[in-house]
Amino acid sequence: MKVATAAYPMDELADWAAFEAKLGAWVAEAAEAGAELLVFPEYGAMELATLDGPTVAGDLEASLAAVSARIPAADACHAALAARHGVHILAASAPVFDPALGGRPVNRARLFAPGGGVGVQDKQIMTMFERAPWGVAPGGPLRLFDTALGTIGVLICYDAEYPLLARALAEADLLLVPSCTEALAGYWRVRIGAMARALEAQCVTVMASTVGAAPWSEAVDTNRGAGGVFGPPDTGFPPTGVLAEGPLDQPGWTYAEIDLGHVAEVRRSGVVRNRLHWDEQGLRAGPPPRMTLR
Repeated sequence: MKVATAAYPMDELADWAAFEAKLGAWVAEAAEAGAELLVFPEYGAMELATLDGPTVAGDLEASLAAVSARIPAADACHAALAARHGVHILAASAPVFDPALGGRPVNRARLFAPGGGVGVQDKQIMTMFERAPWGVAPGGPLRLFDTALGTIGVLICYDAEYPLLARALAEADLLLVPSCTEALAGYWRVRIGAMARALEAQCVTVMASTVGAAPWSEAVDTNRGAGGVFGPPDTGFPPTGVLAEGPLDQPGWTYAEIDLGHVAEVRRSGVVRNRLHWDEQGLRAGPPPRMTLR
């Protein structure tokens, strides 16, 4: 199959029609290129706050509520596009006030299948900025999504830097990693995490990024990144583990052809068997003995 992963710029939107037109153009471009799975980045939905004006968009708390209020309409738009083009879409994640999860918003990605199915994945571990001053909270549990394309898991940005979260999704063929990073170091932290998760789980990881300036927002004002698709550097995959990488900080899609037969093969008979041998770490559990050397 062919995947498309976005380096996505957030814009000041004049009205709802502008959002629909922008999203529709992005999805149509990827679908026309033959992509079956489209991955948008973390917090790309923050541009929806601009529909409520610059004062709301520039206020940390007000922007959370403004975006959350528009997610049902945005989801309807994504669902219609997924059905129209026959594609799976991981929508840009958004702050969502979910009454079932307490009084603070969670960072939620939503996966749309062309047949109308929808799954949600919340971020598990908050960055320092999300904790304070923004006040975004950890959400619901990790999930696996069985789709016509294969089994998919989602690790939102910082979550991709934690191997035990990926281990919980060890049955996934694809791990989607939507990200939003303001500095080059942040981009590389998430990218290195995504590549490490592909190595450990012997799967394919797909990283999307926000790019460019959004001076209307205190939360996402500076964005650096690129799209990337990674696999284990082993049988059936490039020796670098890089299936595709987009140019840094340039908006657009990055495409990659993926054969999930290679995932099954490398897990069964790869040169190394990281996924199979994971539990052998249990033989070395616990703190090691300490020695003082003078």
